[in-house]
Amino acid sequence: MVTMHDVARAAGVSQAAVSYAFNRPDRLSNARREHILKIATEIGYAGPDPAGRSLRTGQAGALGLMITDSLRDAFDDPATALLLRGISEVGELAEVALTLLPFPLESQKIAQGSGVLLRGAVDGFLAYALPEGHPGIERVLSRGLPVVLVDGAPDTGLPRVGIPDRQAAHELAAQVLAHGHRRVGVLVDRLVPDGRAGVASAARIIEARDRVMSERLIGYAAAFDDHGDRDWSTVTVVEAGGVDHEVSRRAAETLLDAAAVTAVIAGTDVLALATIEVAQGRGLAVPDDLSVVGFDDIPAAEAAGLTTVRQPLVDKGRQAARLLLEIIDGGPAREILLPVEYVRRTSLASPPAR
Repeated sequence: MVTMHDVARAAGVSQAAVSYAFNRPDRLSNARREHILKIATEIGYAGPDPAGRSLRTGQAGALGLMITDSLRDAFDDPATALLLRGISEVGELAEVALTLLPFPLESQKIAQGSGVLLRGAVDGFLAYALPEGHPGIERVLSRGLPVVLVDGAPDTGLPRVGIPDRQAAHELAAQVLAHGHRRVGVLVDRLVPDGRAGVASAARIIEARDRVMSERLIGYAAAFDDHGDRDWSTVTVVEAGGVDHEVSRRAAETLLDAAAVTAVIAGTDVLALATIEVAQGRGLAVPDDLSVVGFDDIPAAEAAGLTTVRQPLVDKGRQAARLLLEIIDGGPAREILLPVEYVRRTSLASPPAR
């Protein structure tokens, strides 16, 4: 096997210079580095062994992204895909690999204290929208590795990147009520990631472990309380049980069957767009017969004329990855709250006179 020593001898340079060419190019002139890399290619040297580098530096050069959903759901969900884009952009610039780690609550590997959370070669973890009390967080902290929450609970003391979900949801619901709607239904993707779907009871809502949906429901409820003549307790809340399009359609069907609503407040744009499809399939015009609002402002929202809340999903991924890399390098743990924006389009109007 060709070694760094062989490259140094063939190029007529020190072994340290070869190391700089691959790991610290700023320490060499461009001409000197290009000469070394050219010789390395000619004699078949691909670069330093990652395992050896890890032993020398104490770092693996990789970040772990913990998610509750399956990998398929992560790539199919537009909001998650945009977040991943932001994380990957930073990873590529920093030459850091990203490992996706799906950990459903029922994972036996977590329960048994085994698996990548304890043995995986990563320098830190991003925990994306994990439910409160997820055992994966405890396992990560037991390794002494840094973890940054993305859309996690704001009161854990851990570094976090998120948005003001409660305030944004309050403004959105207030807009719906200001248009005169009295019969309003709410859709959430899930309150607990256990696959349960259907009309959510008051107890289920109180016990919610998905902090994002819980915060948005609190915001919606506060808007009803502020309005005075609208009773939040009469609002039907339907849980989809997942994040994909098909379960979102079923949730919309359940809501429209369960309540005669004139407006639907959807916890995500995926839910909102599925509701528009279902409504149109029933011969209902949006917004003449039914108003629909969402949350996220994914790319498909504009084409559908969806009124929603825009959050910077790509930048959220960038900020989370940068924060984790800063902490790995000895920087301070902190919380980053990103701004959101109410986006008014055509899917919200006053309720029909009839």
